[in-house]
Amino acid sequence: MLVDNEEGLCRMMEAVLSDNGYAVTAYIRSFEAAEAFQAGQYDLLVTDIKMPGMDGLELLQKVKQKDPSIPVIMVTAYATVEMSIQALRKGAYDMLTKPFEPEELLYRVKNALQHTRLIEENRELREELVGRFQFDNIIGASSSLKEVLEKVEKLAVRDTSVLITGESGTGKELIAQAVHYNSPRKEKKFVAINCGALPASLLESELFGYKKGAFTGATENRRGLLETADGGTLFLDEAGNLPMEVQKTLLRFLQEQEFNRIGDPTPTKVDVRIISATNADMKTVVKSGEFREDLYYRLNVVNIHLPPLRERKDDIPLLAAHFIRLQNDKFGTHIKGLSHDALEAAMEFAWPGNIRQLRNVIEACIALENNDYITLPVLSQFIEVSAPEQTEGESLGEEGDYNKALMKFETEYLRGLLRKNQGNVEAAAKEAGTNMATIYRKIKKYGIRKDEYNA
Repeated sequence: MLVDNEEGLCRMMEAVLSDNGYAVTAYIRSFEAAEAFQAGQYDLLVTDIKMPGMDGLELLQKVKQKDPSIPVIMVTAYATVEMSIQALRKGAYDMLTKPFEPEELLYRVKNALQHTRLIEENRELREELVGRFQFDNIIGASSSLKEVLEKVEKLAVRDTSVLITGESGTGKELIAQAVHYNSPRKEKKFVAINCGALPASLLESELFGYKKGAFTGATENRRGLLETADGGTLFLDEAGNLPMEVQKTLLRFLQEQEFNRIGDPTPTKVDVRIISATNADMKTVVKSGEFREDLYYRLNVVNIHLPPLRERKDDIPLLAAHFIRLQNDKFGTHIKGLSHDALEAAMEFAWPGNIRQLRNVIEACIALENNDYITLPVLSQFIEVSAPEQTEGESLGEEGDYNKALMKFETEYLRGLLRKNQGNVEAAAKEAGTNMATIYRKIKKYGIRKDEYNA
């Protein structure tokens, strides 16, 4: 829905959007637009602020009462800070200042609709997960993740040992929790321990407990984590690091469902499901003699393998939006998302640290970002943003000549802009009729140092 009382501008915006494939309903009278608006009928509202009768802020409020989730872009020739804050507080998604080029309108509309689409996909996925798993911390819509979740659904009700494999940072503990909280054991405890974080002696006492007087410092009887998890699930993270002494005791428990506390000759029986996880190649570890083969097969009754983030890139926008929302809620920030260029860079990056790295990078970016969106210059401080590679064909013939000429033109044009504006990227972007992120991306691509042109 498009609303602007200036009929000429309204028709121009309608034509630009229609020519680019958008279905547009335009109004020049705001009260007619307010009456016609129905929830679910439109994906976006673009409205002028200053209009006779009912202004854009009033229209914004009426529309939000009917459909709180719809994004609204406010158009104004008088974008004061006070007005912008007022519009954003009332629920506006973005502000567009007159005069503007058609490309700027299209860019803002595309961003708003992309944001809406991500929210909708995330909502649908969350509803599906809550319905199937009652567990809403698993974010993603890729086919590989859906396969994992389908496997979780089947395994949750079967009381078998599960080994979750995958690189560090892929979310193995979340999957373990999903298995537990959707199993008949969900009312009992989920207890986790990192087997690689403790020395052998301490790990053994943590898992199995000890009897008073078993060793120096054992001044009282102490239950281990296996007893604590009785009736529930024990999650052994980084199980490939289990010391041999602990492996032997754990194997006996898996065979007999009983174990001995350290220093206690009387066996203790408990009912615990074991879920383990590792980022190691367990077959190699078994072959080297560092891990018992019989224990490996006891733990690996069923395997769930989590793909790395680089193999589920479709989930990156959803995960980024999720982490941005969490950070906004935690620190009271209002970051709306990633800019177009930053999102492209995030999709291209390999994320060797997987989801954990993405979460940490988003947190760091929000701490430094001064704009409404995480921009490419800020993101590039935390991940390597590579310039587009030249293909072999581009170095030969007419196509190569054209690319070289384009590169030479862009380099000279950027240098001229920066020289004229004394290194001020914002001013250079305004003169070029583009956004700052594009200028920064080109500067990085061609290796231009803007500080050479500072006043």
